[in-house]
Amino acid sequence: MITRVITWLQGERVGEDSFGNVYYQERSKPTGRRRKRWVIYAKDDEASNVPPSWHAWLHHTTDVLPGASEADAPSWHKEHQPNLTGTAGAYRPPGHTLEGGKRDAATGDYEPWRP
Repeated sequence: MITRVITWLQGERVGEDSFGNVYYQERSKPTGRRRKRWVIYAKDDEASNVPPSWHAWLHHTTDVLPGASEADAPSWHKEHQPNLTGTAGAYRPPGHTLEGGKRDAATGDYEPWRP
């Protein structure tokens, strides 16, 4: 609640990402330090919901606002995906207890090391 009041009083909206997160910075330029930057999350307050380009902007790695540069990204770049650990979309290897608990039979090519 306090963050929303501070955002309303002192924040300047600078952009929004594909997840609906909204990014802000201080309206006034302070003397002797950089402008503060922050994000208001659309859903869960989870840092992995911030795409890499916005993460770089938030942490003052770059001053270029993301958006136009994302359209120029190489074709091999994958779309950002948040960390799914602990959710229904998390990766579970074959044989995991929540995936049936039955592993494939061993192939017989394993040889233990013996000193």
